Amino acid sequence: MLFAVSLSAIAQDQTSTETNDEVNDSIKIKDKYGLRVGIDLSLPIRSIINSDLKGFEAVADFRITKKIYAATELGYYDRYEEEDYMKFSTKGSYIKIGANYNLYKNWLGMTNEIFVGARYGFSSFTQTIHEYNPNFYGIYFPEETVILEEEYTGLTAHWGEFIMGLKVEVFTNFYMGMSFSLKKMISQTQPDNFLNMYVPGFERVYLNETGFSFNYTLSYNIPIFKKDR
Repeated sequence: MLFAVSLSAIAQDQTSTETNDEVNDSIKIKDKYGLRVGIDLSLPIRSIINSDLKGFEAVADFRITKKIYAATELGYYDRYEEEDYMKFSTKGSYIKIGANYNLYKNWLGMTNEIFVGARYGFSSFTQTIHEYNPNFYGIYFPEETVILEEEYTGLTAHWGEFIMGLKVEVFTNFYMGMSFSLKKMISQTQPDNFLNMYVPGFERVYLNETGFSFNYTLSYNIPIFKKDR
């Protein structure tokens, strides 16, 4: 009788274990992987406020692993600027390529991000010096304005960026995001006797060849496949 009871208990335990395994195997958590594309909303808004600025930027990223996203931005930039002693304009296109790392641990079914990332940026652009006033120290009367209207083409710039930002899914597959970028110029070509004060994609170039920028994005995720977590 003891032998029979033991065999029955073992059989019931095995049946219970197999049933639990079947239940666990049937409930699987899947993460969405796809291509997310969108636009930077800050440039159109700034263009409305400042008529001397025109620009457009498209953004995209693709999820590679649970935490890592390949990312890129490309755009066009046209800016007219008046400084203390000169008037000039900058226009051209740019592309930035890199990756983001998601620091945020999502709940089930969520794909939000709080991320850090890095980019390599390249820009091809032109600078046009419209006019300038010679700045001579110790002269009481201002010098006459020199009308130049000289265009310098074929200029290029290379730089690196460190990025911090977030992206939140506000509706199914629709995301709102914002980010802040700190930039450092690697190399650039400049006109004779004139510094690149603005570079498309880099924004304002400060004297130590650093810069910063921000953006607000609206993007849509195109689901391609799902992977078990």
